[in-house]
Amino acid sequence: MTELNDDMQIVLEPGGPAVVSGNIPLKEARIVPVGKGYVFEAGRELPQSETYALCRCGSSKNKPFCDGSHNHTDFDGLDQAKHNTFAERAEITEGPRLSLGDDHRCAYARFCHNAGGDAWKQTRHAESDDEVASATQTIDECPAGRLTRRNADGTFVEPTLEPQITIMQDPQNSVSSAIYVQGGVPLKGTAAPYETRQRYTLCRCGSSRNEPFCDATHIQRSFDDDHIDG
Repeated sequence: MTELNDDMQIVLEPGGPAVVSGNIPLKEARIVPVGKGYVFEAGRELPQSETYALCRCGSSKNKPFCDGSHNHTDFDGLDQAKHNTFAERAEITEGPRLSLGDDHRCAYARFCHNAGGDAWKQTRHAESDDEVASATQTIDECPAGRLTRRNADGTFVEPTLEPQITIMQDPQNSVSSAIYVQGGVPLKGTAAPYETRQRYTLCRCGSSRNEPFCDATHIQRSFDDDHIDG
């Protein structure tokens, strides 16, 4: 396990990069289909550093790192997403043994599907232990944190993850995907801090309508960082 570090955080610069500090491991991974589900396949090795700046404008020639190209674009990178909590945003789907919250912040990573169907259908119908386990997997593996299990008392529970940042590639859609942040890394937006969560995805194509979070616009834009396949 990566040792927890009080200095771990991501600070979003207005019009600029996401500055990561606290020695958070950085890796690349490809989203690949396996059967009716999806898994991560290791991508290229990326340099590690105590502090590093990740491109958000989509124009860097050294992706995923910032090279100052934002200074020559009209990217403002200002917060557009609401700063309220997941519990305040979530729409609830109830089932006989599970319920889930959905805040609709989707990066189109597709881990919400497996052989049992999508997370919403499985939640509504899961009764056996195997069905509950399958539904739980589809909820807990959502990189964007869009889906989160809800306890009977109304509180939400996320999987406890090791701090890590993953640059996602999506060869199936021929695009470069979002920045997946896991492990409770605090996020300081350009206007105010966001709720600290175990999972969220940041836009790196510069075109999200819900900055700083990915809204899957990278697919419409055909965003390509020149490393989709390695």
